[in-house]
Amino acid sequence: MTRYLQAERREAASGETRSAVVFLHGYGANGADLIALADPLAEHMEDTLFLAPNAPEESIAAPGMLQWFPIPWIDGSSEEESRQGLYRAAEDLDAFLDGVMVDEDLMPEQVVVFGFSQGTMMALHVVPRREDAVAGIVAFSGRLLEPEHLVDEVQSRPPVLLVHGDQDDVVPPESLPQAAEGLQEAGWSDVYAHIQKGTGHGIAQDGLQVALAFMRERLGYR
Repeated sequence: MTRYLQAERREAASGETRSAVVFLHGYGANGADLIALADPLAEHMEDTLFLAPNAPEESIAAPGMLQWFPIPWIDGSSEEESRQGLYRAAEDLDAFLDGVMVDEDLMPEQVVVFGFSQGTMMALHVVPRREDAVAGIVAFSGRLLEPEHLVDEVQSRPPVLLVHGDQDDVVPPESLPQAAEGLQEAGWSDVYAHIQKGTGHGIAQDGLQVALAFMRERLGYR
């Protein structure tokens, strides 16, 4: 049985929802951590609803905050616990995305999934395994998990924007080219990349501007 994901929400600035961005937060955070990005984005995406679901588990390493799945080198969990946690959270997120399409009366091509860190890992794991392609994936500061399985399990190949800080000491910057390679080996043609110069594990202004341009194009803004 999937777990219900409660979400932070910012309505479309125009009052008419024609698209949605789903933010997926990182390890030891929550939906409120990313929903604030709706403020600078909304004026340029006036018909877009912004949603930021809370991950389904309390973080082992950051009590009071949340995680999508355990991370062994941070919280002492086992590799098997981490793997099973990923698969269970993937089912939860898959159900959440289904609900977004139904509840907001949107087609997959009207939805962008925007991940940060562990949220990026979730986005790159779940979205390609969905039958219908979303408008795009924005993937900040994360990595592609289990690329060896993606070739056989991929069902859709939405455009992907990979963004990473070159000073990231949490998720190594080389995770970006590794993810790009894994996606391309699984048949992707639309993979874009941006390096945030002088940036650590975070979302810098230049990266957000590149993400905004990517999302506006994928969602049909003129």
